[in-house]
Amino acid sequence: MPYATALIRRRAAALAVVATACLAALAPATPAPAAAPPARFGHAGRWITDAQGRVVVGHGFNMVYKLPPYDPAAAGFGADDAAFLAREGFNVVRVGVIWKAVEPRPGVYSDAYLRRIAATVRTLAAHGILSLLDFHQDLWNERFQGEGAPDWAVQDDGLPNPRNGFPANYYTNPALQRALDHFWENSPGPGGIGLQDRYAAAWRHVAGVFRSMRGVLGYELINEPAPGASFLSCIGASGCPAFDAELTAFDRRVARAIRTVDRRTLIFSEPAIGFDFGAQTHVGAPASGPAGFAFHDYCLAASPNGCPSEPQAFANALAHVARTREALILTEFGSNPYPGDLTGMVALADRDMVPWTEWAYCPCDDPTGRTPDPLVLDPRKPPRGSNLGRLALSTLVEPFPQLVAGTPLSWGYDRPSATFRLRYSTARAGAGARFRAGSVTIVAVPAASYHGRYRVRIRGARVVSPAGAPTLRLASCPGARVVSATLTPGRASAAARRCRP
Repeated sequence: MPYATALIRRRAAALAVVATACLAALAPATPAPAAAPPARFGHAGRWITDAQGRVVVGHGFNMVYKLPPYDPAAAGFGADDAAFLAREGFNVVRVGVIWKAVEPRPGVYSDAYLRRIAATVRTLAAHGILSLLDFHQDLWNERFQGEGAPDWAVQDDGLPNPRNGFPANYYTNPALQRALDHFWENSPGPGGIGLQDRYAAAWRHVAGVFRSMRGVLGYELINEPAPGASFLSCIGASGCPAFDAELTAFDRRVARAIRTVDRRTLIFSEPAIGFDFGAQTHVGAPASGPAGFAFHDYCLAASPNGCPSEPQAFANALAHVARTREALILTEFGSNPYPGDLTGMVALADRDMVPWTEWAYCPCDDPTGRTPDPLVLDPRKPPRGSNLGRLALSTLVEPFPQLVAGTPLSWGYDRPSATFRLRYSTARAGAGARFRAGSVTIVAVPAASYHGRYRVRIRGARVVSPAGAPTLRLASCPGARVVSATLTPGRASAAARRCRP
C-alpha cells in the first residue's frame, strides 16, 4: 500500500513524527491476439527469464481488493480490463491474495476463494498478461483499520488500540505493534501452532493450487513487512539489522514450505518498509530455489518532481541483488497526483532496466489510502472515456522491451520527441553463449505512443512484424553481437526489414 498518498493527506503533525524519526482517453479498439504466457520463469542473476532464456520485462499495475470477499473480480476487474491493459502494452499485474480469505479458520483453507483468484489469473493469461501473486497486508487486520491477517491470528494482548489510520497506526498503535511482534516471534496461536507456521502452511496450500498454472510469474511472500514496537527505529538510512534477521528467517521458513509442493516458481521477498524511503536492507535471500527481490519506492512527502530517496531506493535495490544474485522487480510506486514524479520514476526504472507494477489499477474503495493516479476509475464500468485515469495514461504508458533475446544494455523513452531507444547484447543473460540468429525480441509499442505509425532504425536485427503493429518483433541478424533500435513517429521503412552489413 502506498505510504506517500496517506502521508500527503495526514496532518502536518503526523508527518512530522515520521520525518523526525527517520530524517491514461483512448477510443476502444480490438486488441491484437496475445500469445499465452509461458508456464515457467527463472532468472539469471537480476534478470527474470522465460523458458527460452529470454529476459522478461514487465510493466503493469497492482490489482488488490482489500474488502470482503477480497478478490479482484468482486471489484469488477475482468476480461475487458485485461484486454485494455494488453492494448496499452502492459503485461504484468500484481494480484492481491489476502491471508484472511485463504484461511478463514485455523488450518481450513477456502478453495472457493482461490478458484476466484485463479479465474483472474487465467483471464489475464488469456490476454498475454502475467500475474505476480502477492500476500497483501496493510496494518495487519481490520481491527487496526487495515487488512491481511485472519482475526484468529491477531494477538494484541489487550493493549490500547487508538484509531489513527494508515500509516500512523504503525507508529502510534500499541495493539498493532504487539500483534506484529507476536507474528515475528512466531508466537503460538490456535492449537499451539506458531503464527508464522500457519502463514507458511497457507502459502504452501496456495502454491499447491498455482504451481502449474500458466501465466504465474511468481509468489511475493508478504507486502511491506513492518516491525512492531521497533517501527520508528527501523526507518533510518541504515535500516534495521535486527528486524531484518527476523525477516530473513521468516522468508526462509515460508519458502521452505512452498518448496515442498513447488520447486520451480520464483519466490519474491520484500525488504522492511523503511526501504521504501531510501533505507538500506540487511535481509537475506530466501535461499530456496529461484528467488527474487521485490521492492517499493515512495517519498515520505510526495512532491511534483519526486524526492532524493527515490533514486536511492533503486541504488540500494541494485546493490542488494548484486550481492544475492536474485531477480529484481519494483512492485509499488506512484500513488500521487504529480506527473513529474510519475514520469521521473518510470525514467529511473528505464535507466536501471527494472520491471515494475505501479500502485494501482483502480481506487477500489481502498480503506488504507486514496489513489489519485489510477488507470481506471471503476472496474465495474468499461475501461474507456471518462472512466480512464488521464494522469496514468499520460505518464505510465510507454514503449518498452517485453522479451529480450539476449542481455539488455539500455533502453529509454523520450516523451517530448516520442523517441524510444533500445540496445541489447545477443549473449544470453548470465550464460555467455549467444542466441542463434533469428531469435526474436518483442517490444511493446502502445497506441498511445505512436497511434500505429512509427519508424524503426535498426542495426544487428531486422523487423519481422507488420508495419505499425502494437508489438514490434526484432529478429537478430547472423553474426550480430549487439542490436540497437530507435523508434520515432513516422512511416515504416522497408530498410528496417533487411539485415544491414
